Amino acid sequence: MGYRIVVVGATGNVGHEMLNILAEREFPVDEIAALASRRSLGTEVSFGDRTLKTTDLDTFDFTGWDIALFAVGSDATKTYAPKAAAAGCVVIDNSSLYRYDPDVPLIVPEVNPQAVHGYAKKNIIANPNCSTAQLVVALKPLHDRATVKRVVVATYQSVSGAGKEGMDELWDQTKSIYNPTDSKPATKFTKQIAFNVIPHIDVFLDSGETKEEWKMVAETKKILDPAIKLTATCVRVPVFVGHSEAVNIEFENPLDADEARDILRESPGIMVIDKREDGGYVTPIECVGDYATFVSRIRDDSTVDNGISLWVVSDNLRKGAALNAVQIAELLGRECLKKG
Repeated sequence: MGYRIVVVGATGNVGHEMLNILAEREFPVDEIAALASRRSLGTEVSFGDRTLKTTDLDTFDFTGWDIALFAVGSDATKTYAPKAAAAGCVVIDNSSLYRYDPDVPLIVPEVNPQAVHGYAKKNIIANPNCSTAQLVVALKPLHDRATVKRVVVATYQSVSGAGKEGMDELWDQTKSIYNPTDSKPATKFTKQIAFNVIPHIDVFLDSGETKEEWKMVAETKKILDPAIKLTATCVRVPVFVGHSEAVNIEFENPLDADEARDILRESPGIMVIDKREDGGYVTPIECVGDYATFVSRIRDDSTVDNGISLWVVSDNLRKGAALNAVQIAELLGRECLKKG
């Protein structure tokens, strides 16, 4: 016996990926609804070998539906997620709205699956920020072995993290470089993104960090361990899909690169590609469409006691958003909403 599933925001990048991944992973679906705003009403989307027409989110009745995967912004989520939850439909939300709510579990299934049992407080589960999701997948097994004390991370985040508008802006600006008469000024980003990098994602806070950087700190503490100290510099780069992170970790207990590599190779959701030779590492373009979080460049850091540096790459539309949401739905089904 399967589930009645709703995908909210089915016409967006993440919504498309949610539908693709539900089909790819053969999630037990008895019935599925693709919802969108009225301006996208009737748009056709693919679900496996089926074509679905989007229906109106504003008038949809969530009563009798089991799980709703939300891939819309915080404003729409604030309006519609409580309605779905009140109707008995469990919401798995990809926005930032509920991530820091103490009554809403924030889940990466490879890291804190036990937290799923807390969903019933509000009938809502939060999906973490894309840059946090891949980081904690890599940190978890190392934390279990040697206890992470401090993390310094610099991210290299693709434009798809800013949605379709970000991808379009990179494409248009790249074309305009070769056609100066068709100049495309920055509108989505604060500076030109083509052939450039921008050390600014989300708004600036009084502390001097950006909200994206703050999110990584707060979410890592909530998902993995509140005792971990973390500092981040988040950078937008001219890559269409795939986030990369240069991660430096200081541990409480001794752990060298060879043991860390062996641990990561045996850990769920991780693929280690780490050859000390030309091309012996993974770059964003190679991770697109894959489920795994890739780890490369694992090496000792001689500047601190018990230090390791590594390189982490993942498809942000998948593990950073849609895949993690579907994995949460799978976990929810196994642990809490068992049917049959």
